[in-house]
Amino acid sequence: MPARKSRGNNKQGSSQKNSKKGSLGSSSLKFLFSPPVILAFLFVLAICLAIAFWPAITDWLNRLSEDTMATINAAWLSLLQSTGLGIIFIIVAVISLILILSNPRIFSRNWNYWLGAIAFAVAAWGLFSYIKPDSGMFAQASLGGSIGKSIVTDSPVAGLLILTGLILVGIFLVAPEWLWGVVKRTSKGTAGLAGEIVDVVKESRSNNKTVPEEIEEEAPIAVEQREELPVPVDTAVMDRMRSSIVVGGWSLPNINILDKVQEAVISDEEIDKRRETIEEALASYGVQAKVIEVNRGPTVTQFGVEPGWDIKYKEVREKDRDGNVSVRQEEAQRTRVKVERISSLANDLALALAAPSIRIEAPVPGKSVVGIEVPNTTFGSVGLRGVMESTAFQKMLAKSRLAIALGKGAGGETVVADMTKAPHLLIAGATGSGKSVCLNSIICCLMMNNTPDSVKYIMIDPKRVELVNYNSIPHLISPVVVDTDKAIMALRWLNAEMDIRYKRFSATGQRNIEGYNKNRAPADCMPYIIVVIDELADLMMAAFDEVERTLCRLAQLARATGIHLIVATQRPSVDVVTGLIKANFPTRITFALTSQVDSRTIIDSAGAEKLLGRGDMLYMPQDVSKPKRLQGTMVSDAEIERLVNFWGNQKRQEAQSVRFEDMAQATAEGKKQPEDELLETARQLALESKEISASFLQRKLQIGFPRAARLMDKLREEGFGKEKGEG
Repeated sequence: MPARKSRGNNKQGSSQKNSKKGSLGSSSLKFLFSPPVILAFLFVLAICLAIAFWPAITDWLNRLSEDTMATINAAWLSLLQSTGLGIIFIIVAVISLILILSNPRIFSRNWNYWLGAIAFAVAAWGLFSYIKPDSGMFAQASLGGSIGKSIVTDSPVAGLLILTGLILVGIFLVAPEWLWGVVKRTSKGTAGLAGEIVDVVKESRSNNKTVPEEIEEEAPIAVEQREELPVPVDTAVMDRMRSSIVVGGWSLPNINILDKVQEAVISDEEIDKRRETIEEALASYGVQAKVIEVNRGPTVTQFGVEPGWDIKYKEVREKDRDGNVSVRQEEAQRTRVKVERISSLANDLALALAAPSIRIEAPVPGKSVVGIEVPNTTFGSVGLRGVMESTAFQKMLAKSRLAIALGKGAGGETVVADMTKAPHLLIAGATGSGKSVCLNSIICCLMMNNTPDSVKYIMIDPKRVELVNYNSIPHLISPVVVDTDKAIMALRWLNAEMDIRYKRFSATGQRNIEGYNKNRAPADCMPYIIVVIDELADLMMAAFDEVERTLCRLAQLARATGIHLIVATQRPSVDVVTGLIKANFPTRITFALTSQVDSRTIIDSAGAEKLLGRGDMLYMPQDVSKPKRLQGTMVSDAEIERLVNFWGNQKRQEAQSVRFEDMAQATAEGKKQPEDELLETARQLALESKEISASFLQRKLQIGFPRAARLMDKLREEGFGKEKGEG
């Protein structure tokens, strides 16, 4: 057996030597037939032939006559008369074609710019045909030549249309967003002009009507006249931003009131470099994987990694006819690489990519890949306007008026939510992580699409710096609450309002606010109430038991009545966000937090401690078990100011606000509220009219909707009649 093995080894050695000789021979042949060697050989051959036939070449050159040169000049003149200055475009096109053939990626990456340049060049060529010099080689034709003349045809009108079409096609290929913006601004400007004409006609008609004298009355215990705040007015800006959409006498703001934000895009070279780095780093740790997809986001880029296979081999010994033994490797077992092996290499991948931190989503929901989220070198911002103009948001807005724009995902996809489906939102984030910006974006998004008749706000801001800017908008039920004791009274008032709404549902045979508002006029509809609490920790420190009990009762029962809570805190500890509160707030958003313990308190998993801040967040809706990473929408202070001024200039004189402290005190002491002074007048109107409603009382008595609704409830209790739309 040893002798046979030695023979086999000798044969293998000889075969290896022969293979080396063959490889050397093949490499020498490849070198001899390589393009540089062939070009050098042809160059030397051309020089040798020129030296050998030099006398014959000089004799042929001497025999060239003047007629030949004249023929060449005539051909050149004919070419110029045919092409004109278009010969420049032809030369540039030939050079560009050579570049494209040498590197096809130049065309594939920027194909729209190449086609746009062709459209502009053809348009310029046709435009040159209208210029005809008095003398020179182009005097017989034009600067565009006969080819340029054929582009614009003989008809001036047809030529002008052709040139205009070519220029528009070029602009559409080079700058489609700019062209679409011009079209939208033109159409909206025309619609806005028509709306302004209608408003002028309405104002002129209203000025001709007599206005009744205002009746001085003492405010009831539950309401007070809202304090008028000075609002700076820029008439030029407001006229430009005024929308032609009028709902219930309120004018909705135009989308141009918000700014467009340019988003940063990571380059293809950097993407390719990071893809190679990830694959090499995983391979160095014995993990076979491949990056099969890349999703570019404004803040992070998600690399979709497909796990490879762990293959185990076994040695198989075989004998040939001569008795020689050969050993070969045969696959014995193939298993997929475990996801935990990739997840455990998060810190090593961050080191290889020189990233501050990376997040591994294993696996990506709905895909058979592991998502590795790597921060971009340049952070991009997501504007509120960009998300609101997206198709996803418009579809959501068509279904629900409480659609909110949240941001864009790690792959650049737009993420929106429906507040009626949430139905309550819990937001957590450390100082400076973007929590307050998220609150402002949600508030502004709802204000862009809802009038004060459809959505009302109760804002609680113990910090006194974030929400007080909204004091002048007509959507507020009461001025922004900054006192902790008054905030607790506001929560008590909300509980009482919820009970009142349920009684109205029971009287009308309806189950929720959608059914109640289904066949009613906008003025008769019950408005949604959005409660925004900027800092929950302060309220919990003031009255832990009452705040927890009240919030939980509202979260459990208020959804059907149209009351939705948005609660934010920067200290998500278990004594602030208790288990009972978490159970009633299924939809949660977390921004960058300081520890993993805080992250588990909010979303029941780690990950928030690795966020980058500046709007980078994890969003966990009600129907999803794993959070999704987003870059939240951003709204600037200037945009908020413009939106607040827009609504503040439409504030009506009869706008009233609820006094939570008086209402809560009357409820706590069990005292019956004094009778409204206008109740007797309302009874007289009920006797004179066959049908009566809250909006009817609002118009006749010149009062606000809350007071008219309370009067209507009193009349119904006394049996004067039913509201319109009630069975």
